[in-house]
This record gives sequence, structure tokens and C-alpha cells, in this order.
Amino acid sequence: VELFDGVEENPTTRHVQAGLQFVQTLDVEFGSIVGLGGGSAMDCAKAINFLLTNGGRMEDYWGDGKATSEMLPSVGVPTTAGTGSEAQRFALIAQDQPEHQKMACGDRKVRFRTVLLDPDLLRTAPAAVVAAAAVDAVAHAVESFVTTRANPVSRLFAGEALRLLHASFESWVGAHESSDAGGEILLGAHWAGT
Repeated sequence: VELFDGVEENPTTRHVQAGLQFVQTLDVEFGSIVGLGGGSAMDCAKAINFLLTNGGRMEDYWGDGKATSEMLPSVGVPTTAGTGSEAQRFALIAQDQPEHQKMACGDRKVRFRTVLLDPDLLRTAPAAVVAAAAVDAVAHAVESFVTTRANPVSRLFAGEALRLLHASFESWVGAHESSDAGGEILLGAHWAGT
């Protein structure tokens, strides 16, 4: 196991390049990638997977379905309950330029093959992060429910996300001690991402 932790909030192409260079220095024939952390860490892990297996630059994958080769198997382990990145096939990466434009780079092949949702991992997050992540999860659930591209299945996931988030929001944001509330918030964020 090798650790790359050079990811910051709202990752840019610079973070992805640093991760790619780190992985390329390892003498491994095959392996997998584990994205552990918040949405930024998981998005960066997905982006590194794009470049490691398909080459090029992140700008080449701006949009959906542009990867031509299979990707390494990957595992998503969220430590915040907000973005639902572990459930998505997109990596949001900003260009490392003055405009700092965010690129949504997606492909079915980059989705995490396994996702581990463990509410115990959420307990050490600072109160401000807990609150911001929970609001993010609610925003994603509402957005998924009302988008003009919604369908009966996406509305089912979004509705269940809203139910879980509503039921546990106050107790989780207020104290974030209850594993029941943390589990509901985490699953709600995951369903919103789905």
C-alpha cells in the first residue's frame, strides 16, 4: 500500500498530475486505487485513474464517455457525508489556470467498483465540515429530484435521500455523535449521489 495525500479542497489538474507522477514512480504491474476522504479526495482518485490508464490530460475527458481503455479497479471510502462522489461516475477537477474552470469528467469505467460506507469514519470531522457536508447532501438530493432530466428511478433515490437526510439532519449536525444519525446521513448522501 502506498499513500498519496497531496489533494486539497476543490482539486485542480495540478493535484491530479502530482498524484499521477507519484503513482508512476511506483514499480507495480497492476493494482487498485482507494479513494479515501471527502469528495475532493475521491474525485482526484478517479482523475488519476483516468490518466494512469488512458493517458492524456484531464481536459481530454471533459464530458462523458471519453475513456477508451479499462481502468484500474477502485474503492471509494467517504469520510464526509456530502458530495456522494463515491456513487458517481464523474470527477470534478478544476483547470489549474487563472479561470479555475471546473471540468466534469465522467465515464462508466471510472466508477468505484466497491464503496464502503462507515459512519464511524465521520466522527472525527470538525463541526463546520459536518454541517457543510450535510447541507451539500441535501442540495444534491433536491437537485436530483427536480432536474428536468430526472426519471422514476433517479427520483426514487433522491426521495429516499431526502427522507434519510431530513430524519437525521438536526441530530447529526447538532452533535454528530450518533452512529444511527451518521449512518442515515452517509446513506442519504450516497443515494443523492446515485
